Amino acid sequence: MTSLRARLFLIWLLSLAASVALGVLLLGLYRQSSTAQQGRAEVELARICDRMADRYAYYVAGWSGPVPPPGDRELQRDLDVIAGLAVPPRAELEAGVVRAPREDGRAPQPLAAAALVAGTPLSDRAEQAGVTRITLACPLRGPIPDLVGWSSATVETAAGYDDLRHGVGVLLALMLGLSASLAVLVRASSRRIGRIIDALATPDGTALPRLALTGAVDFDRIVTALNRAGERLAAAVQEAERQTLRAVASERMAALGRVAAGVAHEIRNPIAAMRLRAESGLAGDDARRRAALGAILGQIDRLDRLSAELLAMTQRTEPMAEEVDLAAFLESVARDHGGAEAGIAVSASPGMGRFDVAMLRRAMDNLVLNALRMVEPGGRVMLAAERSAFGLRITVSDSGEGVDPALRETLFEPFVTGRPDGTGLGLAIAREMVQAHGGTLALAETAGGATFVIEIPQP
Repeated sequence: MTSLRARLFLIWLLSLAASVALGVLLLGLYRQSSTAQQGRAEVELARICDRMADRYAYYVAGWSGPVPPPGDRELQRDLDVIAGLAVPPRAELEAGVVRAPREDGRAPQPLAAAALVAGTPLSDRAEQAGVTRITLACPLRGPIPDLVGWSSATVETAAGYDDLRHGVGVLLALMLGLSASLAVLVRASSRRIGRIIDALATPDGTALPRLALTGAVDFDRIVTALNRAGERLAAAVQEAERQTLRAVASERMAALGRVAAGVAHEIRNPIAAMRLRAESGLAGDDARRRAALGAILGQIDRLDRLSAELLAMTQRTEPMAEEVDLAAFLESVARDHGGAEAGIAVSASPGMGRFDVAMLRRAMDNLVLNALRMVEPGGRVMLAAERSAFGLRITVSDSGEGVDPALRETLFEPFVTGRPDGTGLGLAIAREMVQAHGGTLALAETAGGATFVIEIPQP
């Protein structure tokens, strides 16, 4: 549970549980208090009953006269005095003595009659309008039959109950207010967070947008921190772009310097050779001049090939892909370079590949020529191709001495070569042809010889 909404909901649940528990506790305490009050009233009524019995026993001690008839006023007056002496002078207490068969309205006649029949004190409890009235009837034993002493106590509960009810109502109102406040807080927070998320969901992944303040102090602190972070990020991105541009410019200048040095070197050698041949021809006879012209034409051809290879690197074209039988393609490459007689073997899994035949053929020609130059007489060159779930994989391996470790890092750069007579453009051109297909050309790590791997994605 990590979201703000979930945590606030948990707080609300805990507050609700605490409020319910408090309300239940208050009601329980109220009931216990009311029960205690009623219990104390019952104890007081039992004491009144005992005192009334004692006073009545004192009143009839030595009684020898006849039994007064029911309704005798003098007897009733004496009995009222006995009851008055037994009850404390408190407004909520009341007592009297009656003869059960007579109804005078001052005592519940059924309770008095039931107490006479049971021969033991009986109590009754009645609740009305928040007031509990407890009545205790106890038979009075003596020479006068059917006498019952009664006492009652009134326990008022309305005031305390109303206060408790009002308190619970206030507690409920507070809970409703808390729920409403949490709902407003969650909604407002969710809305503010949503605005921040929408503002941050920008297609430009290199910069943070400028966020507007939300009006809430805590959220505005976050927004301010994000805006400052965005400013720092924008400054860092600008500085990185400047550094990148400087690095690219430096790399371009370095690459241009290497290319210029390579071109100058490749051109100077033929020019020096032609100059030497021309001077030799001018100083000699017709035969020497004809030989000099032939050598000069050879150097011109070399310069022409160099120009063509440089143009091939700079004039990159889009490949025209077509379905090609892999085995037939490799057989054609091997056949044009001498086939089995030159030590070239072919291994291709059945299947078709999709690529530009002319462009990939030029790359393969350069790789095969390099491989043939690297192997000794009797060496082997292996051409292999296979299709997989990842695309097309073509390898050109030879049994030669392998590539000089010092050249591995710059092997595919222009004018990098390990042969005195090489231009250093063959591998660079091959890589350009493969990259035009969206693929890669790399030198694999092998125990012996050299293995070049072409990988081209396939639809």
